[in-house]
Amino acid sequence: MQESNKDEVVKGRTILVQQRVLSRRDGRRELREMVVHPGSVVVLPLLEDGRIVMIRNRRFTIERSLLELCAGTRELGQGGEPEDVAECAARELEEETGYRASVLEPLLSFYPSPGMSNELMHVFVARGLVETAQRLDPSEQIEVELLTPEAVLECIRRQEICDAKTIAAVLYFHTWAQTNV
Repeated sequence: MQESNKDEVVKGRTILVQQRVLSRRDGRRELREMVVHPGSVVVLPLLEDGRIVMIRNRRFTIERSLLELCAGTRELGQGGEPEDVAECAARELEEETGYRASVLEPLLSFYPSPGMSNELMHVFVARGLVETAQRLDPSEQIEVELLTPEAVLECIRRQEICDAKTIAAVLYFHTWAQTNV
């Protein structure tokens, strides 16, 4: 399908919903909606003893709390450009967990929902953590939990962790980036 037209449908604080006219292979035209997103980050924070800093995050969209890695949306600057991904990762780590990292290592990037959004998530591993203080947004309800890698993997296996970004980041790290996480 070829894209030919873009109309704003909804403009929110962090996302834009556009309606686009696509040309199909059969020559017909079709209307589609998509979420235009500035991108996001996910952080896998590792303490020196090997434990992973997880958060229990109240998600209003599904009306429940999820055990997950800290994450967030890239903020837009005055010119409309999204912030640097490493800066966003450092900011989100401290805001949500109350830890600051001396090292942020890029791990992988992926599209979490390419059928409806252009959001690209960038995953970082945070090391050299120093405890500071959480700086939550007024709407955030987040509790920090420190878990061993084995406990996190078991939570994934038992489907107690059902957050896709956390599953992807932890399993990728466990499988390819670290032999014994």
